[in-house]
Amino acid sequence: MKKGILFIILSGICFLLVNFFVKLFGQSGATNELFSHNFQHIPAHELVLARSLVSFLISAVIIKLRGYPFFGVNKKWLLIRGISGTIALTIFFMTIQNLPFAIAAVIQYLAPIFTMLFTMIIIGDRIYRIQWLFVALAFIGVALISLQGLISSKDGIAIDYLWLGLGMLSASISGVAYTAIVKLKSTDHPINIVLYFPMVSIPFMTLWCMFDYVHPIGIEWIFLILIGVFTQFAQILLTKALHFGHASVIVPFQYLGIIYALLIGLFIFDERLNVIVYLGVFLILVGVLLNTVYRHIYKKT
Repeated sequence: MKKGILFIILSGICFLLVNFFVKLFGQSGATNELFSHNFQHIPAHELVLARSLVSFLISAVIIKLRGYPFFGVNKKWLLIRGISGTIALTIFFMTIQNLPFAIAAVIQYLAPIFTMLFTMIIIGDRIYRIQWLFVALAFIGVALISLQGLISSKDGIAIDYLWLGLGMLSASISGVAYTAIVKLKSTDHPINIVLYFPMVSIPFMTLWCMFDYVHPIGIEWIFLILIGVFTQFAQILLTKALHFGHASVIVPFQYLGIIYALLIGLFIFDERLNVIVYLGVFLILVGVLLNTVYRHIYKKT
């Protein structure tokens, strides 16, 4: 059990580092004191391409060494997973670059709520009455965050409604990707599921970069590679974590990432949010966490 908790915490830190690097490329010059480098603004689709190239290389090598079928079994749902994952991640990277760091991260944590809704519609999973209360808490939290846009910028950083809405769209499309993963559990190996994301994203992002490309300089090349490496580590650690104990005990530690994001946003990116926004973040955390714990506990009984 302790190993499972350790692995899921490390997984969360890896995902946090990925988001941190994405934010660096969205705020040119904001962290010069840390790295003595004036970071260029590198667009989200280029970051997705860098992540995808690393992920494809690692996943393809593993599949080749272990002798798994390269294109998987359930190609329809693998393709759905790849397409939805590509769209969701691209929009998410955009929101990280255009919203306060903590807000972009916490909105993405709504993905399990949308996954619950999609699995109910597509797979027929049952949703219990108390879970609707948890869903309501999470969306009340989003409503409170949106109030920041009505508050003077003197009281905190202004939040753009467009990017807040796109953040929720990203979380909802992530719900489609996670639903596809649920459908694929009985037919395909996790590494094949991971592979389909870069298989779909690489050609589209390459085409996009032909019209909008920023050439990385110096240390930026290292950070682009690290985005892909840490993403792969995060996925592996998350999978291992769930093999070392009950999900109802381990999964809640994943949401420590929200606290990390708040601290990084405050102390590194100097993002000072209004107290109402912090209350909104808290309600989202409570709603998503209670829903996750309830579902996993119920599955055990």
